[in-house]
Amino acid sequence: MSAEPAIMSFSGGKDSVYALYRLQQTGGYSVHSLLTTVSCEFNRISMHGVRRELLLKQAAAIRFPLEILELSTAPDNGEYVRVTNAAFASWKDRGVGNVIFGDLFLCDLRRWREEQLAAIGMRGVFPIWRLDTRRVALDFIHAGFKAVLVCIDLEKLPPEFAGRDFDQSLLDALPPGVDPCGENGEFHTFVYDGPLFDRPVPIVHGETVTRGRFRYRDLFLYGEGSAGLKT
Repeated sequence: MSAEPAIMSFSGGKDSVYALYRLQQTGGYSVHSLLTTVSCEFNRISMHGVRRELLLKQAAAIRFPLEILELSTAPDNGEYVRVTNAAFASWKDRGVGNVIFGDLFLCDLRRWREEQLAAIGMRGVFPIWRLDTRRVALDFIHAGFKAVLVCIDLEKLPPEFAGRDFDQSLLDALPPGVDPCGENGEFHTFVYDGPLFDRPVPIVHGETVTRGRFRYRDLFLYGEGSAGLKT
């Protein structure tokens, strides 16, 4: 049985990468492209604050085509829907009917995604849906993936968590009530190495920047300077 064509809503974080990893293990879908939203002013992945050049290196290292969807500095939900739906519909016109997401358990978010896709005749695929999040975190680590916390919610985590490696010691140090995968928005990650990669993304840690309740740890490519986040 041939694999169904699909595209993937991709953030560069651990849940996206782990969902892609699971798909490669189980089969069933052929991923034609990763789609990532990027702030056009800051040139960084939306919400995560990761530089575009790191995203490009990551996609090259895991050997998947990448389509970047540009958003304004502070997009509302309407803009996000217009931009992503236009990209999805373009792929539907090319015979792709499935969009893959790395969501774990937020039912309202899944329902919203499915409603948006149904309106343009597509369906969502959720390869890690309802898996135990601690098990997902441990499987991700034990498989050999390497990731770093690039954004944290200061209402849920102390500031020193920004920039920490996503590893067993981090899981052990998470405060009570914080999801091991950060599914409630407690933190976001960037994956720079692991079994999907043919080479690691050479990252260097830069400065930390706080914006409101969120603290970001800047990353840049080794040898390419360390300009900070715009403020």
